[in-house]
Amino acid sequence: MDSVRSDRNGGSSRIPVALKILIAGGFGAGKTTMVGSVSEIRPLQTEEILTGAEGADDVSGVETKTTTTVTMDFGRITITEDLQLYLFGTPGQDRFWFLWDELSQGALGAVVLADTRRLADCFPSIDYFEQRGTPFVVAVNCFDTQLQHAPEAVARALDLDPGVPVVLFDARDQVAARNVLIELVEYVARRQMAAAATR
Repeated sequence: MDSVRSDRNGGSSRIPVALKILIAGGFGAGKTTMVGSVSEIRPLQTEEILTGAEGADDVSGVETKTTTTVTMDFGRITITEDLQLYLFGTPGQDRFWFLWDELSQGALGAVVLADTRRLADCFPSIDYFEQRGTPFVVAVNCFDTQLQHAPEAVARALDLDPGVPVVLFDARDQVAARNVLIELVEYVARRQMAAAATR
């Protein structure tokens, strides 16, 4: 449903529908990178230097990572003149999970970023959204030196429910990241239409 308001010149302008999307996944999967690459505004980032405390930050597979998100990342993208997405990147480490319930309130759905070098790291995100009935897509972040796996193979490895989309993309690429978000919105719409048809 479109909202219309009058502007100062007596014409009307549309107020776009704003939808909240979570960008989740394991530590170092590319959440901050994705929000930063696709946001049309300067993203809000809460990055801090990784701690040197023994066992606090497991950087195996992401040895060059020096910072971590401690609260959230925030960005915005306009899909059409009637639709804007507000993006909330979640912290990826266990010690910040207490923030997830607040961040997920009112979310339309989520993108779970997967890094096949550390695939098990996205299981907690998948479990979180499955338990709450939140629609999600899995986006496999394809790094330069990373062996690529077919989406079907990733879906099997993650034991996803049939129909959950798995897409390959590069979180640094604005168009690819935007296409992942569109995939999520279309998936949510398909789920809602299927649910309405069974009523």
